[in-house]
Amino acid sequence: MQHSAPLSNSNSENNSDVNRATGSSASDIRHDWQLTEIKELYRLSLNDLLFKAQTVHRQNFDQNTVQTSTLMSIKTGACPEDCKYCPQSGHYNTGLSKEQLVAIDEVIKSAKAAKRTGATRFCMGAAWRSPRGKDFPAVLEMIKAVKALDMETCVTLGMLNDDQAEQLKNAGLDYYNHNLDTSAEYYSEIITTRTYQDRLDTLQSVRGAGIKVCAGGILGMGETLNDRLNLIRELANLPEHPQSVPINQLIAVKGTPLEDARELDPFEFIRMIAIARIVMPKSYVRLSAGRESMSDEMQAMCFFAGANSIFYGEKLLTTENPDMNHDLKLFERLGIEPEGGTPKTNPCPRTLAEEQAKIDAAAQNAKPENKMFYDAAK
Repeated sequence: MQHSAPLSNSNSENNSDVNRATGSSASDIRHDWQLTEIKELYRLSLNDLLFKAQTVHRQNFDQNTVQTSTLMSIKTGACPEDCKYCPQSGHYNTGLSKEQLVAIDEVIKSAKAAKRTGATRFCMGAAWRSPRGKDFPAVLEMIKAVKALDMETCVTLGMLNDDQAEQLKNAGLDYYNHNLDTSAEYYSEIITTRTYQDRLDTLQSVRGAGIKVCAGGILGMGETLNDRLNLIRELANLPEHPQSVPINQLIAVKGTPLEDARELDPFEFIRMIAIARIVMPKSYVRLSAGRESMSDEMQAMCFFAGANSIFYGEKLLTTENPDMNHDLKLFERLGIEPEGGTPKTNPCPRTLAEEQAKIDAAAQNAKPENKMFYDAAK
């Protein structure tokens, strides 16, 4: 695993660092974060960092509500970009078949199914460098059709120019996803077919059209701690904070150059969630790719750190995602409600006997067989 243990500070230094790094109010919106300030947050003990992040979270969001989105691949494979993490890149042999743009009827069917299961936003992704002229009109019709279902819409189609962004806005698009992926300094180690500035220019076109920005990055690609912190700084210092910030944990797909990347320390990932929450207090912070490999306990800590959005469904474009029934059960165990659902006056209305039975059943199912010990009760 990749480990980056924080430097130790005294309690008084910790408190001073928090106050200086986050300003007078936990809800202040800043666009002038310095790397030294974000490092001060990182150096806090995990307890102090989580406390600060949860405080900021409660000042800006319902702490027991999580927004749920569903993602559908509308055009899969043969992407001309060389992103080293991506199984859809045409540069690598990952066993993924090239597919044409899906029919609009399939999109509507999937969006209706997503809405029935509680998703409030339907996201569509196409493996393109930028929207193709012959297919772009069909994508615009998909957006209109999903919007007619009273769902939020999001697409990720690669690079955009101002005219394309305006057309998406006129079709009713709510969010456009375009990640920065990593720091500007490490970027060329991951992608060479487009520049960091290309990504920033696309985000500017999206903002200029009045579309909400969904932009985040991927952790665990061999980057340094400074790279991770600089990614968050870059996002926080955009002219406007992204309304949605997906934090991805690398899925090391066989056939990609990163297939042997070392697994990131879970506490490192949780720290990044907490820092993102603090420096972008009003943004939704999303647990995105990599959730399939996260334990329930790790996800619970991420929610406590300020994550309040997930992708919901069995697939994230071409990689696995936790089963939605498992997500709902986890929400129930944590007393969390999906955003847009019917709020409960009592999130855990069961009797104590029912609660105990549920705890006993969960413990029995999770109990591993351990040959080192014997059960004295038998």
